Amino acid sequence: MIGGTIGVQRTDTLLLFKQGRFVSAKADSDSLQLAATHAVQEVGSGFEGIPIPYSPRTDDAISLTLLVCFFLSSIALSRGKKFLSQQVKDFVLHRERASIFDSSTAADMRYLLVLVLQTCVLAGITFFNYFHDISPALMSHVSPLLLLGIYVGFCLAYFLLKWLLYMFLGWVFFDKNRTNMWLESYSALIYYAGFALFPFVLFLVYFDLSLTNLIIIGSIILIFAKILMFYKWIKLFFHQFSELFLLIVYFCALEIIPCLLLYQGMIQVNNILLIKF
Repeated sequence: MIGGTIGVQRTDTLLLFKQGRFVSAKADSDSLQLAATHAVQEVGSGFEGIPIPYSPRTDDAISLTLLVCFFLSSIALSRGKKFLSQQVKDFVLHRERASIFDSSTAADMRYLLVLVLQTCVLAGITFFNYFHDISPALMSHVSPLLLLGIYVGFCLAYFLLKWLLYMFLGWVFFDKNRTNMWLESYSALIYYAGFALFPFVLFLVYFDLSLTNLIIIGSIILIFAKILMFYKWIKLFFHQFSELFLLIVYFCALEIIPCLLLYQGMIQVNNILLIKF
Protein backbone atom coordinates (compact mmCIF):
# COMPACT_ATOMS: atom_id res chain seq x y z
CA MET A 1 0.00 0.00 0.00
CA ILE A 2 2.76 2.34 0.96
CA GLY A 3 4.59 1.60 -2.32
CA GLY A 4 1.42 2.16 -4.30
CA THR A 5 0.83 5.46 -2.56
CA ILE A 6 4.36 6.60 -3.27
CA GLY A 7 3.97 5.61 -6.96
CA VAL A 8 0.74 7.56 -7.25
CA GLN A 9 2.37 10.61 -5.65
CA ARG A 10 5.28 10.38 -8.05
CA THR A 11 2.90 10.13 -11.00
CA ASP A 12 0.92 13.15 -9.80
CA THR A 13 4.11 15.10 -9.25
CA LEU A 14 5.33 14.25 -12.76
CA LEU A 15 2.01 15.29 -14.25
CA LEU A 16 2.06 18.55 -12.35
CA PHE A 17 5.64 19.18 -13.48
CA LYS A 18 4.75 18.55 -17.13
CA GLN A 19 1.66 20.75 -16.84
CA GLY A 20 3.82 23.50 -15.33
CA ARG A 21 6.28 23.28 -18.19
CA PHE A 22 3.43 23.31 -20.70
CA VAL A 23 1.87 26.36 -19.05
CA SER A 24 5.27 28.10 -18.97
CA ALA A 25 5.93 27.32 -22.63
CA LYS A 26 2.47 28.48 -23.57
CA ALA A 27 3.03 31.71 -21.65
CA ASP A 28 6.34 32.25 -23.45
CA SER A 29 4.64 31.60 -26.80
CA ASP A 30 1.86 34.05 -25.97
CA SER A 31 4.48 36.65 -24.98
CA LEU A 32 6.30 36.22 -28.28
CA GLN A 33 3.05 36.52 -30.25
CA LEU A 34 2.11 39.64 -28.27
CA ALA A 35 5.54 41.18 -28.90
CA ALA A 36 5.29 40.40 -32.63
CA THR A 37 1.80 41.93 -32.71
CA HIS A 38 3.08 45.11 -31.03
CA ALA A 39 6.00 45.27 -33.48
CA VAL A 40 3.65 44.96 -36.45
CA GLN A 41 1.41 47.65 -34.98
CA GLU A 42 4.38 49.96 -34.44
CA VAL A 43 5.55 49.43 -38.02
CA GLY A 44 2.07 49.95 -39.37
CA SER A 45 1.60 53.14 -37.38
CA GLY A 46 5.02 54.63 -38.37
CA PHE A 47 5.79 57.33 -40.93
CA GLU A 48 6.52 56.68 -44.59
CA GLY A 49 10.15 57.32 -45.52
CA ILE A 50 11.05 60.27 -47.73
CA PRO A 51 13.25 59.26 -50.70
CA ILE A 52 16.64 60.97 -50.85
CA PRO A 53 16.86 63.27 -53.90
CA TYR A 54 19.41 62.43 -56.58
CA SER A 55 22.87 63.90 -56.13
CA PRO A 56 25.81 63.51 -58.55
CA ARG A 57 28.27 62.91 -55.71
CA THR A 58 26.40 59.74 -54.67
CA ASP A 59 26.32 58.42 -58.24
CA ASP A 60 28.74 55.51 -58.63
CA ALA A 61 28.85 55.95 -62.42
CA ILE A 62 30.16 59.52 -62.14
CA SER A 63 32.71 58.53 -59.50
CA LEU A 64 33.94 55.67 -61.67
CA THR A 65 34.11 57.97 -64.72
CA LEU A 66 36.23 60.51 -62.84
CA LEU A 67 38.50 57.76 -61.57
CA VAL A 68 39.03 56.45 -65.12
CA CYS A 69 39.74 59.99 -66.36
CA PHE A 70 42.35 60.42 -63.63
CA PHE A 71 44.18 57.20 -64.53
CA LEU A 72 44.06 57.86 -68.29
CA SER A 73 45.36 61.42 -67.94
CA SER A 74 48.13 60.19 -65.62
CA ILE A 75 49.22 57.57 -68.15
CA ALA A 76 49.08 60.08 -71.02
CA LEU A 77 51.13 62.63 -69.08
CA SER A 78 53.77 60.13 -68.00
CA ARG A 79 54.24 58.47 -71.40
CA GLY A 80 53.49 61.34 -73.80
CA LYS A 81 55.19 64.10 -71.83
CA LYS A 82 57.58 65.10 -74.61
CA PHE A 83 54.85 65.32 -77.26
CA LEU A 84 52.48 67.29 -75.02
CA SER A 85 55.14 69.74 -73.82
CA GLN A 86 56.24 70.31 -77.42
CA GLN A 87 52.70 71.28 -78.38
CA VAL A 88 52.59 73.85 -75.59
CA LYS A 89 55.88 75.39 -76.76
CA ASP A 90 54.65 75.49 -80.35
CA PHE A 91 51.44 77.17 -79.26
CA VAL A 92 53.16 79.93 -77.28
CA LEU A 93 56.23 80.38 -79.51
CA HIS A 94 54.84 80.77 -82.99
CA ARG A 95 57.24 79.71 -85.72
CA GLU A 96 56.95 78.30 -89.20
CA ARG A 97 57.66 74.57 -89.28
CA ALA A 98 56.34 71.26 -90.52
CA SER A 99 53.25 69.81 -88.90
CA ILE A 100 53.89 67.99 -85.66
CA PHE A 101 51.30 65.42 -86.75
CA ASP A 102 53.72 64.29 -89.44
CA SER A 103 56.48 63.50 -86.94
CA SER A 104 54.37 62.15 -84.08
CA THR A 105 54.05 58.44 -83.37
CA ALA A 106 50.89 56.39 -83.19
CA ALA A 107 51.21 56.29 -79.39
CA ASP A 108 51.34 60.11 -79.27
CA MET A 109 48.17 60.35 -81.31
CA ARG A 110 46.45 57.86 -79.00
CA TYR A 111 47.35 59.97 -75.98
CA LEU A 112 46.03 63.06 -77.75
CA LEU A 113 42.74 61.36 -78.57
CA VAL A 114 42.40 60.09 -75.00
CA LEU A 115 42.90 63.60 -73.59
CA VAL A 116 40.43 65.12 -76.06
CA LEU A 117 37.88 62.47 -75.09
CA GLN A 118 38.55 63.22 -71.43
CA THR A 119 37.82 66.90 -72.05
CA CYS A 120 34.49 65.97 -73.66
CA VAL A 121 33.58 63.75 -70.70
CA LEU A 122 34.47 66.42 -68.13
CA ALA A 123 32.58 69.08 -70.09
CA GLY A 124 29.60 66.71 -70.20
CA ILE A 125 29.74 66.25 -66.41
CA THR A 126 29.86 70.05 -66.02
CA PHE A 127 26.72 70.47 -68.11
CA PHE A 128 25.14 67.57 -66.22
CA ASN A 129 25.66 69.35 -62.89
CA TYR A 130 24.44 72.64 -64.33
CA PHE A 131 21.15 71.20 -65.58
CA HIS A 132 20.79 69.22 -62.33
CA ASP A 133 20.79 72.55 -60.47
CA ILE A 134 18.46 74.48 -62.78
CA SER A 135 16.09 71.61 -63.63
CA PRO A 136 15.84 69.02 -60.80
CA ALA A 137 12.66 67.57 -62.35
CA LEU A 138 14.72 66.40 -65.31
CA MET A 139 16.76 64.05 -63.10
CA SER A 140 13.65 62.48 -61.59
CA HIS A 141 12.09 61.75 -65.01
CA VAL A 142 15.11 60.70 -67.06
CA SER A 143 17.92 58.30 -66.21
CA PRO A 144 20.99 60.32 -65.05
CA LEU A 145 23.29 57.96 -66.94
CA LEU A 146 21.36 58.61 -70.16
CA LEU A 147 21.57 62.37 -69.62
CA LEU A 148 25.30 62.20 -68.96
CA GLY A 149 25.82 60.20 -72.16
CA ILE A 150 23.79 62.74 -74.15
CA TYR A 151 25.79 65.70 -72.82
CA VAL A 152 29.12 63.98 -73.46
CA GLY A 153 27.91 63.12 -76.98
CA PHE A 154 26.96 66.77 -77.55
CA CYS A 155 30.43 67.96 -76.51
CA LEU A 156 32.15 65.34 -78.66
CA ALA A 157 30.02 66.26 -81.70
CA TYR A 158 30.70 69.96 -81.06
CA PHE A 159 34.49 69.55 -81.11
CA LEU A 160 34.38 67.15 -84.06
CA LEU A 161 32.20 69.44 -86.19
CA LYS A 162 34.40 72.43 -85.41
CA TRP A 163 37.46 70.40 -86.40
CA LEU A 164 35.86 69.55 -89.75
CA LEU A 165 34.80 73.16 -90.22
CA TYR A 166 38.33 74.39 -89.60
CA MET A 167 39.69 71.85 -92.08
CA PHE A 168 37.20 72.99 -94.72
CA LEU A 169 37.90 76.71 -94.23
CA GLY A 170 41.63 76.09 -94.21
CA TRP A 171 41.36 74.13 -97.44
CA VAL A 172 39.35 76.97 -99.05
CA PHE A 173 41.15 80.09 -97.78
CA PHE A 174 44.60 79.13 -96.44
CA ASP A 175 47.55 76.92 -97.23
CA LYS A 176 47.92 73.43 -95.81
CA ASN A 177 50.80 74.21 -93.46
CA ARG A 178 49.00 77.11 -91.79
CA THR A 179 45.82 75.04 -91.44
CA ASN A 180 47.70 72.17 -89.82
CA MET A 181 49.34 74.56 -87.36
CA TRP A 182 45.93 75.89 -86.34
CA LEU A 183 44.51 72.35 -85.93
CA GLU A 184 47.46 71.48 -83.69
CA SER A 185 46.84 74.57 -81.60
CA TYR A 186 43.13 73.79 -81.40
CA SER A 187 43.90 70.25 -80.23
CA ALA A 188 46.31 71.53 -77.58
CA LEU A 189 43.67 73.92 -76.27
CA ILE A 190 41.08 71.16 -76.06
CA TYR A 191 43.06 68.68 -74.02
CA TYR A 192 44.69 71.30 -71.79
CA ALA A 193 41.20 72.62 -71.11
CA GLY A 194 40.52 69.11 -69.83
CA PHE A 195 43.34 69.49 -67.29
CA ALA A 196 41.77 72.75 -66.11
CA LEU A 197 38.30 71.17 -65.96
CA PHE A 198 39.36 68.16 -63.88
CA PRO A 199 39.86 69.93 -60.50
CA PHE A 200 36.86 72.14 -61.28
CA VAL A 201 34.64 69.09 -61.82
CA LEU A 202 35.93 67.46 -58.61
CA PHE A 203 34.93 70.52 -56.58
CA LEU A 204 31.68 70.73 -58.49
CA VAL A 205 30.66 67.14 -57.78
CA TYR A 206 32.00 66.50 -54.28
CA PHE A 207 31.92 69.94 -52.64
CA ASP A 208 28.51 71.11 -53.90
CA LEU A 209 29.57 74.32 -55.60
CA SER A 210 26.65 76.69 -55.92
CA LEU A 211 25.10 77.44 -59.29
CA THR A 212 26.56 80.96 -59.21
CA ASN A 213 30.10 79.68 -58.64
CA LEU A 214 29.61 77.06 -61.35
CA ILE A 215 28.66 79.72 -63.89
CA ILE A 216 31.44 82.12 -62.84
CA ILE A 217 34.29 79.57 -62.86
CA GLY A 218 33.01 77.87 -66.01
CA SER A 219 32.77 81.24 -67.77
CA ILE A 220 36.32 82.15 -66.71
CA ILE A 221 37.70 78.89 -68.16
CA LEU A 222 35.72 79.37 -71.38
CA ILE A 223 36.69 83.03 -71.83
CA PHE A 224 40.36 82.27 -71.15
CA ALA A 225 40.30 79.50 -73.77
CA LYS A 226 38.69 81.84 -76.31
CA ILE A 227 41.31 84.52 -75.61
CA LEU A 228 44.07 81.99 -76.29
CA MET A 229 42.31 81.00 -79.52
CA PHE A 230 42.07 84.61 -80.62
CA TYR A 231 45.76 85.12 -79.80
CA LYS A 232 46.66 82.17 -82.01
CA TRP A 233 44.39 83.42 -84.77
CA ILE A 234 46.23 86.77 -84.74
CA LYS A 235 49.60 85.02 -84.89
CA LEU A 236 48.59 82.79 -87.78
CA PHE A 237 46.19 84.82 -89.90
CA PHE A 238 46.58 88.52 -89.04
CA HIS A 239 48.96 90.36 -91.34
CA GLN A 240 47.48 93.85 -91.77
CA PHE A 241 45.54 96.09 -89.42
CA SER A 242 42.72 96.35 -91.95
CA GLU A 243 42.10 92.62 -91.53
CA LEU A 244 41.40 92.93 -87.79
CA PHE A 245 37.67 93.65 -88.17
CA LEU A 246 37.26 90.71 -90.54
CA LEU A 247 39.15 88.50 -88.10
CA ILE A 248 36.82 89.52 -85.25
CA VAL A 249 33.78 88.73 -87.39
CA TYR A 250 35.16 85.31 -88.26
CA PHE A 251 36.01 84.67 -84.62
CA CYS A 252 32.47 85.47 -83.46
CA ALA A 253 30.99 83.33 -86.22
CA LEU A 254 33.22 80.31 -85.51
CA GLU A 255 33.69 80.50 -81.72
CA ILE A 256 30.86 82.42 -80.03
CA ILE A 257 27.82 81.39 -82.08
CA PRO A 258 28.62 77.62 -81.94
CA CYS A 259 28.76 77.82 -78.13
CA LEU A 260 25.29 79.40 -78.05
CA LEU A 261 23.98 76.77 -80.47
CA LEU A 262 25.42 74.01 -78.28
CA TYR A 263 23.67 75.38 -75.21
CA GLN A 264 20.36 75.87 -77.00
CA GLY A 265 20.58 72.37 -78.46
CA MET A 266 20.98 70.87 -74.99
CA ILE A 267 17.99 72.82 -73.69
CA GLN A 268 15.84 71.60 -76.57
CA VAL A 269 16.89 67.99 -75.95
CA ASN A 270 16.06 68.38 -72.25
CA ASN A 271 12.57 69.64 -73.13
CA ILE A 272 12.03 66.72 -75.51
CA LEU A 273 13.14 64.22 -72.84
CA LEU A 274 10.77 65.77 -70.29
CA ILE A 275 7.88 65.38 -72.73
CA LYS A 276 8.77 61.81 -73.75
CA PHE A 277 9.44 60.49 -70.26
